[in-house]
Amino acid sequence: MDYTACTLCPRACGVNRSAGRLGFCRMPGRMRVAKVMRHFWEEPVLAGPGGSGAVFFSGCTLGCLYCQNADISFLGRGEETDASALRKMMEALIAQGAENIDLVTPTQFLPEILPALTPELPVPVVYNCGGYESVETLRRLEGRVDIYLPDFKYYDSGLSLRYSGAKDYFQAASKPIPAMIEQTGPPVFDSQGLLKKGVIIRHMVLPGCRKDSSAILNWLCHNLPKDSFLLS
Repeated sequence: MDYTACTLCPRACGVNRSAGRLGFCRMPGRMRVAKVMRHFWEEPVLAGPGGSGAVFFSGCTLGCLYCQNADISFLGRGEETDASALRKMMEALIAQGAENIDLVTPTQFLPEILPALTPELPVPVVYNCGGYESVETLRRLEGRVDIYLPDFKYYDSGLSLRYSGAKDYFQAASKPIPAMIEQTGPPVFDSQGLLKKGVIIRHMVLPGCRKDSSAILNWLCHNLPKDSFLLS
Protein backbone atom coordinates (compact mmCIF):
# COMPACT_ATOMS: atom_id res chain seq x y z
CA MET A 1 0.00 0.00 0.00
CA ASP A 2 1.32 3.43 -0.94
CA TYR A 3 2.19 5.77 1.94
CA THR A 4 4.94 7.58 0.04
CA ALA A 5 3.84 11.11 1.05
CA CYS A 6 1.38 10.68 3.89
CA THR A 7 -1.22 13.42 4.39
CA LEU A 8 -3.97 11.31 5.97
CA CYS A 9 -4.39 13.50 9.06
CA PRO A 10 -4.26 17.29 9.55
CA ARG A 11 -0.56 17.16 10.40
CA ALA A 12 0.13 16.29 6.76
CA CYS A 13 3.64 15.11 7.66
CA GLY A 14 4.32 14.15 4.05
CA VAL A 15 6.83 11.49 5.07
CA ASN A 16 7.49 8.35 3.04
CA ARG A 17 6.05 5.73 5.36
CA SER A 18 6.39 3.11 2.62
CA ALA A 19 10.14 3.53 2.97
CA GLY A 20 9.98 3.07 6.75
CA ARG A 21 10.10 6.74 7.73
CA LEU A 22 7.85 7.68 10.62
CA GLY A 23 5.54 10.67 10.98
CA PHE A 24 3.76 11.77 14.13
CA CYS A 25 1.66 8.59 14.29
CA ARG A 26 4.89 6.57 14.59
CA MET A 27 3.56 3.92 12.22
CA PRO A 28 5.38 2.57 9.14
CA GLY A 29 3.64 1.76 5.87
CA ARG A 30 2.05 -1.50 6.96
CA MET A 31 -1.21 -1.87 8.88
CA ARG A 32 -0.81 -2.97 12.50
CA VAL A 33 -3.67 -4.27 14.68
CA ALA A 34 -3.25 -4.38 18.45
CA LYS A 35 -6.46 -5.99 19.67
CA VAL A 36 -9.69 -7.49 18.30
CA MET A 37 -12.54 -8.02 20.75
CA ARG A 38 -16.22 -7.64 21.47
CA HIS A 39 -16.34 -4.46 23.52
CA PHE A 40 -19.27 -4.49 25.94
CA TRP A 41 -18.34 -1.12 27.50
CA GLU A 42 -18.61 0.97 24.36
CA GLU A 43 -21.34 3.64 24.13
CA PRO A 44 -24.60 1.87 25.21
CA VAL A 45 -26.36 2.63 21.90
CA LEU A 46 -23.52 0.78 20.16
CA ALA A 47 -22.63 -2.09 22.49
CA GLY A 48 -26.06 -3.64 22.94
CA PRO A 49 -26.28 -7.28 24.05
CA GLY A 50 -23.66 -8.51 21.56
CA GLY A 51 -21.00 -5.89 22.20
CA SER A 52 -19.27 -3.62 19.73
CA GLY A 53 -16.85 -5.46 17.44
CA ALA A 54 -13.77 -3.41 18.25
CA VAL A 55 -10.60 -3.46 16.17
CA PHE A 56 -7.86 -1.42 17.86
CA PHE A 57 -5.19 -0.11 15.48
CA SER A 58 -1.67 0.75 16.60
CA GLY A 59 -0.43 4.33 16.58
CA CYS A 60 -2.41 7.56 16.73
CA THR A 61 -2.50 11.00 15.12
CA LEU A 62 -2.69 12.62 18.59
CA GLY A 63 -0.42 12.45 21.61
CA CYS A 64 -2.83 12.71 24.56
CA LEU A 65 -1.04 12.65 27.91
CA TYR A 66 -4.04 10.92 29.49
CA CYS A 67 -4.41 8.19 26.84
CA GLN A 68 -5.82 4.96 28.29
CA ASN A 69 -4.35 2.94 25.41
CA ALA A 70 -0.81 4.33 25.58
CA ASP A 71 0.85 0.98 24.95
CA ILE A 72 -1.03 0.80 21.64
CA SER A 73 -1.02 4.47 20.66
CA PHE A 74 2.49 5.46 21.75
CA LEU A 75 4.46 2.22 21.97
CA GLY A 76 2.96 0.68 18.85
CA ARG A 77 2.07 -2.69 20.33
CA GLY A 78 0.36 -4.88 17.73
CA GLU A 79 0.90 -7.21 14.80
CA GLU A 80 1.22 -6.41 11.12
CA THR A 81 -1.67 -7.54 8.95
CA ASP A 82 -3.31 -6.84 5.61
CA ALA A 83 -6.80 -6.07 4.25
CA SER A 84 -7.67 -9.72 3.65
CA ALA A 85 -6.80 -10.73 7.22
CA LEU A 86 -8.61 -7.67 8.58
CA ARG A 87 -11.75 -8.68 6.71
CA LYS A 88 -11.58 -12.13 8.32
CA MET A 89 -11.18 -10.53 11.76
CA MET A 90 -14.31 -8.43 11.20
CA GLU A 91 -16.31 -11.39 9.90
CA ALA A 92 -15.27 -13.42 12.95
CA LEU A 93 -16.52 -10.68 15.28
CA ILE A 94 -19.85 -10.59 13.45
CA ALA A 95 -20.14 -14.39 13.69
CA GLN A 96 -19.61 -14.07 17.46
CA GLY A 97 -22.58 -11.68 17.68
CA ALA A 98 -20.99 -8.22 17.47
CA GLU A 99 -23.57 -5.50 16.88
CA ASN A 100 -21.20 -3.49 14.66
CA ILE A 101 -17.59 -3.19 13.56
CA ASP A 102 -15.85 -0.51 15.61
CA LEU A 103 -12.64 0.77 13.98
CA VAL A 104 -10.62 2.40 16.79
CA THR A 105 -8.00 5.05 15.83
CA PRO A 106 -7.93 3.88 12.21
CA THR A 107 -6.92 6.97 10.23
CA GLN A 108 -3.21 6.20 9.87
CA PHE A 109 -4.11 2.94 8.07
CA LEU A 110 -7.12 4.05 6.05
CA PRO A 111 -5.73 3.04 2.62
CA GLU A 112 -5.49 -0.57 3.80
CA ILE A 113 -8.76 -0.56 5.73
CA LEU A 114 -10.94 0.57 2.82
CA PRO A 115 -10.55 -2.64 0.76
CA ALA A 116 -11.59 -4.67 3.81
CA LEU A 117 -14.94 -2.87 3.89
CA THR A 118 -15.93 -4.21 0.47
CA PRO A 119 -18.34 -5.90 0.00
CA GLU A 120 -20.61 -4.14 2.49
CA LEU A 121 -20.73 -5.76 5.92
CA PRO A 122 -24.07 -6.92 7.37
CA VAL A 123 -23.66 -4.69 10.46
CA PRO A 124 -22.91 -0.95 10.81
CA VAL A 125 -19.32 0.24 10.53
CA VAL A 126 -18.22 2.68 13.26
CA TYR A 127 -15.32 5.11 12.72
CA ASN A 128 -14.01 5.70 16.24
CA CYS A 129 -11.49 8.56 16.29
CA GLY A 130 -10.06 11.49 18.22
CA GLY A 131 -11.80 14.08 16.05
CA TYR A 132 -8.50 15.29 14.61
CA GLU A 133 -9.32 14.42 11.03
CA SER A 134 -8.94 15.73 7.50
CA VAL A 135 -12.10 16.44 5.52
CA GLU A 136 -10.31 15.19 2.40
CA THR A 137 -9.61 11.86 4.11
CA LEU A 138 -13.21 11.57 5.31
CA ARG A 139 -14.47 11.91 1.74
CA ARG A 140 -12.87 8.55 1.02
CA LEU A 141 -15.11 7.00 3.68
CA GLU A 142 -18.42 8.17 2.23
CA GLY A 143 -20.71 5.19 1.76
CA ARG A 144 -18.36 2.95 3.77
CA VAL A 145 -19.04 4.23 7.31
CA ASP A 146 -22.46 4.21 8.98
CA ILE A 147 -21.59 5.74 12.34
CA TYR A 148 -18.92 8.26 13.28
CA LEU A 149 -17.73 8.34 16.89
CA PRO A 150 -15.35 11.33 17.16
CA ASP A 151 -14.01 13.05 20.25
CA PHE A 152 -14.31 16.82 20.44
CA LYS A 153 -11.62 17.48 23.01
CA TYR A 154 -10.61 21.15 23.12
CA TYR A 155 -11.56 24.67 22.20
CA ASP A 156 -8.41 26.36 23.49
CA SER A 157 -5.24 25.84 21.43
CA GLY A 158 -3.02 26.08 24.50
CA LEU A 159 -4.78 23.13 26.11
CA SER A 160 -4.72 21.05 22.93
CA LEU A 161 -1.01 21.67 22.47
CA ARG A 162 -0.21 20.91 26.10
CA TYR A 163 -2.28 17.74 26.45
CA SER A 164 -2.42 16.29 22.93
CA GLY A 165 0.41 17.87 20.95
CA ALA A 166 -1.97 19.51 18.48
CA LYS A 167 -2.16 23.31 18.67
CA ASP A 168 -4.61 23.38 15.75
CA TYR A 169 -6.96 20.78 17.26
CA PHE A 170 -10.11 22.92 17.35
CA GLN A 171 -9.54 24.36 13.89
CA ALA A 172 -9.04 20.84 12.56
CA ALA A 173 -11.84 19.06 14.48
CA SER A 174 -14.50 21.70 13.85
CA LYS A 175 -14.37 21.00 10.10
CA PRO A 176 -14.73 17.20 9.85
CA ILE A 177 -17.54 16.87 12.40
CA PRO A 178 -20.08 18.73 10.20
CA ALA A 179 -18.81 16.63 7.26
CA MET A 180 -19.47 13.45 9.26
CA ILE A 181 -23.05 14.57 9.94
CA GLU A 182 -23.51 15.41 6.28
CA GLN A 183 -22.43 11.89 5.32
CA THR A 184 -24.59 9.96 7.79
CA GLY A 185 -27.59 12.22 8.30
CA PRO A 186 -29.41 12.40 11.67
CA PRO A 187 -29.31 9.46 14.11
CA VAL A 188 -31.27 6.35 13.12
CA PHE A 189 -32.12 3.63 15.67
CA ASP A 190 -33.44 0.10 15.33
CA SER A 191 -36.35 -1.37 17.30
CA GLN A 192 -34.00 -2.26 20.19
CA GLY A 193 -32.68 1.30 20.49
CA LEU A 194 -29.29 0.57 18.94
CA LEU A 195 -27.79 3.21 16.67
CA LYS A 196 -27.60 2.14 13.04
CA LYS A 197 -26.58 5.43 11.44
CA GLY A 198 -25.44 8.81 12.68
CA VAL A 199 -22.80 10.67 14.69
CA ILE A 200 -21.96 10.46 18.41
CA ILE A 201 -19.73 13.29 19.63
CA ARG A 202 -17.80 12.55 22.82
CA HIS A 203 -16.43 15.18 25.16
CA MET A 204 -14.52 14.57 28.37
CA VAL A 205 -14.33 17.40 30.89
CA LEU A 206 -10.71 17.68 32.02
CA PRO A 207 -9.86 18.78 35.58
CA GLY A 208 -9.74 22.57 35.78
CA CYS A 209 -10.96 22.97 32.19
CA ARG A 210 -14.67 23.56 32.76
CA LYS A 211 -14.66 26.82 30.80
CA ASP A 212 -13.13 25.08 27.80
CA SER A 213 -15.86 22.44 27.93
CA SER A 214 -18.50 25.18 28.04
CA ALA A 215 -16.96 26.71 24.92
CA ILE A 216 -17.13 23.36 23.13
CA LEU A 217 -20.79 22.85 24.08
CA ASN A 218 -21.63 26.40 23.04
CA TRP A 219 -20.00 25.83 19.64
CA LEU A 220 -21.91 22.59 19.12
CA CYS A 221 -25.25 24.23 19.98
CA HIS A 222 -24.71 27.16 17.62
CA ASN A 223 -22.99 25.48 14.69
CA LEU A 224 -24.63 22.09 14.19
CA PRO A 225 -28.26 21.46 13.24
CA LYS A 226 -30.60 20.55 16.07
CA ASP A 227 -31.04 16.79 16.59
CA SER A 228 -28.31 16.04 14.01
CA PHE A 229 -26.02 14.21 16.46
CA LEU A 230 -25.80 12.51 19.85
CA LEU A 231 -23.59 13.85 22.64
CA SER A 232 -21.76 11.63 25.10
